[in-house]
Amino acid sequence: MASNKTALIIGASRGLGLGLVQRLNELGWEVTATVRDVNKADELKAVSGVHIQPLEMDQPASLDSLVHSLKGQVYDLLFVNAGIMGPLHSNPTDANAEELGQLFLTNAVAPVRLAKRFVDQIRPGTGVIAFMSSVLGSVTMPDAPEMALYKASKAALNSMTNTFITQLGDNKPTVLSMHPGWVRTAMGGEGADIDVQTSARGMVEQLERFAGKGGHHFVNYKGETIPW
Repeated sequence: MASNKTALIIGASRGLGLGLVQRLNELGWEVTATVRDVNKADELKAVSGVHIQPLEMDQPASLDSLVHSLKGQVYDLLFVNAGIMGPLHSNPTDANAEELGQLFLTNAVAPVRLAKRFVDQIRPGTGVIAFMSSVLGSVTMPDAPEMALYKASKAALNSMTNTFITQLGDNKPTVLSMHPGWVRTAMGGEGADIDVQTSARGMVEQLERFAGKGGHHFVNYKGETIPW
């Protein structure tokens, strides 16, 4: 049964982004999804009815083109999934300026910059903006020292999101910073706890559960609250 709901998923050529598109499509949502290279999105193209748009999220000109292409569209959900692992130095302070700049631009600054451009196209009252965060972005979690820079970039995303919300005025959508679980993807590795489908189903359940509640929530795919 069609849900008549609309979603814009940023970063959907593979992994969790693709899984979200597939799950929303199963539930009858009308989905627009972005990829960096439309010629390398065969799995996404196989999802019936999905609208595919090119986007290099880090590049303002590419974002301008997407905003122009989607002008006038209204979305029940904006989910910014795109992100990178970044450098994996054994000593994180060995990272150079270019590596650090790319990591924090892609994982923390660019997602919020994009959300600012689309916030007025989120359905009033019930719309949701979600950012793909990570439990590793919680500053109370000392785990995974080998991923110190990735952790810092997700903590920065959470902080940037908090600031973004304070600048929205009275018409605030519900905002979720989501931990998808440890998922078997190119980033999560084959030894991870759950598959993409399990994570995607859980995240969509939380997106629907929190719609209309307002506020900013840091939760995992099961709906469990994560400490900031």
